[in-house]
Amino acid sequence: MKKILVCFFLLAMFLPKGALLAQEPLRVTLDQALEIALTESNTIKIADMTVEKSGYAKKGSYASLYPNVNISSSYQRTLLKQVMVMDMGGQSMEIKVGRDNSINASASAAMPLVNASLWESLKLSALDVELAVEQARSSKVSMVSQVKQAFYGVLLAKESLAVMTEVYENAQQNYEKTLQRYNVGKASELEKLRAQVNVMNAEPNVSSAENAVLLATWQLKAVMGLNLDTEIEAVGELNDYTEQLLTPYVSEDDLSNNSSMIQLDIQNRMLESNIRMQKKQYLPTLAANINYNYSAMGDDELHWFPSSNAALSLTIPVFDGFQKRYAIKQSKVNKDMLNVQREDTERQIRIAIRNYNDRIALCVKNYTAANSTVAIAQKSYEISEKMYEVGKTTLVELNDAQLALQQAQLTQAQAIYNFMVAKASLDELIGKE
Repeated sequence: MKKILVCFFLLAMFLPKGALLAQEPLRVTLDQALEIALTESNTIKIADMTVEKSGYAKKGSYASLYPNVNISSSYQRTLLKQVMVMDMGGQSMEIKVGRDNSINASASAAMPLVNASLWESLKLSALDVELAVEQARSSKVSMVSQVKQAFYGVLLAKESLAVMTEVYENAQQNYEKTLQRYNVGKASELEKLRAQVNVMNAEPNVSSAENAVLLATWQLKAVMGLNLDTEIEAVGELNDYTEQLLTPYVSEDDLSNNSSMIQLDIQNRMLESNIRMQKKQYLPTLAANINYNYSAMGDDELHWFPSSNAALSLTIPVFDGFQKRYAIKQSKVNKDMLNVQREDTERQIRIAIRNYNDRIALCVKNYTAANSTVAIAQKSYEISEKMYEVGKTTLVELNDAQLALQQAQLTQAQAIYNFMVAKASLDELIGKE
């Protein structure tokens, strides 16, 4: 299913604009929108590339453990030989030194045998990869939250459009009824004008609601990583999430999966590893080296001479002007700063979690109240409509009843939307995938 959806969207991106407008929009559910976003979003692609790059960096750091082999060669042509002057039996003699041609070829191999600082740096590279993986997970969790909120925004805009359309249709019906009563002398011209004004006022509200749906859909396509010319339609309505809203909610405050806290913990381990690496620079290091040379010198005829040697190199650090000492102190200060930052971050996250929990509880209360209000407002409007038809109430009272119903319906939809957005934000904060 995933491959089919991805192929469809890739095809849609490259179709001519006219063809896109002619075809039916693809209906996507929330799960399908999340699946597409995690496949097509550039943010997720960059996060995956960062993990891949860190993996290559880790593999590259292991190269220090392998022998470093080099082959080199050189050729030298003597243009003017050096002249040495010597006294031979009281007479001066000039002797030219060197050969016209000199060729040298060599191969060397070197590798560390004992280097505690190098071994610790390999652990540091592994932590770099772990940090990159967690950052990629954080990007995915954030992307899921953005797609959810954008999807809920589309559903809210559609709900508002439905309410505004219903208001517009009711205004038209009321105008027709008022016009009929006016024609038979049962309604005044003022009532007819008011009914006509209500229709004219409701029409731009419908247009604004339609534009809101379009903008919300564009936002959804943007966070999904799709071309804005791709026609999609969000499937569902806010009432589909009523069951989640009415389910008894248990406050969550577990930070074990919070990405910010995990990243700070990894950074703390990296600083600890860095301090250990700097301390191990006080220890001696041992390296092995082997060389093989093959050289030749001569004027007309070359004579080749091989040579080879092997060596062990022991380095004992004695004094460096306290450079390593001060570097360790700096790293320890950085670690203390990170611990303070972690405490402050945890405090802010817990405040945000409490805020989201309170907001969710408030949304539940608002929905319960709005739900009762909608039922009452609906019944009140129906009664007012019937009474208006028989002339026992005025158009103003009917409009008031309709306005109360409209506000109650929008408040109910807004409560569901606020609940789902707060829950998506809370899930992102605690690191739910």
